Amino acid sequence: MIRPFGWNEFLIIVMAAQWTIALSAIAFAGGGIGGLLVALARVSDIRPLRILAVGFIRVFQGTPLLMQLFLVFFGMNIFGLAINPWVAASIALTLHASAFLGEIWRGCVEAVPPGQREAATALGLKYVNRMRYIILPQATRIAVAPTVGFLVQLIKGTSLAAIIGFTELTRQGQIINNATFSPFMVFGTVAAIYFVLCWPLSLLARRMEVRFSRSTQR
Repeated sequence: MIRPFGWNEFLIIVMAAQWTIALSAIAFAGGGIGGLLVALARVSDIRPLRILAVGFIRVFQGTPLLMQLFLVFFGMNIFGLAINPWVAASIALTLHASAFLGEIWRGCVEAVPPGQREAATALGLKYVNRMRYIILPQATRIAVAPTVGFLVQLIKGTSLAAIIGFTELTRQGQIINNATFSPFMVFGTVAAIYFVLCWPLSLLARRMEVRFSRSTQR
């Protein structure tokens, strides 16, 4: 039975945003840890680590996120490992974020002037101390804006988790639309919530980028 789109339906969609935020937070946190490892491997002096990191990045950057969700969700079940959509989406998005953040942060590490690395080497600092005290603090400053920009893309990317049955914002919108048959109202509300979540982050990324550009010109 079709019912009208009303206040209760609106609140149900708004409440579903908490799962979008939770999934984004898990993927971003896990991707941050994985991305740091990938970035360090990419700039490592050990050739096998660099090759593995490059292969990992190319696989996840060269395939659609939707396919990655399918492979994790259905692939685990093929191997006899029962996995629910929440866990599958978290794993796939974490791996996806690790690849992209790793490449972003690799570029930020390499953007640090070579003289800094050479000076640290001349002082006798080993790789770990060189990264910890000299390179990473400077690279972090460069990385803030593109990292926040990627977070915006990650939040929007969580909508694909609806395809494997995870009930986040987009999936809840589909369910409400099936019950009310009011696609404009339902998906207009969904789009507005995504905008509210992403627009402040986009502004933050832009301000950080402008601030960094001004600081480098001084």
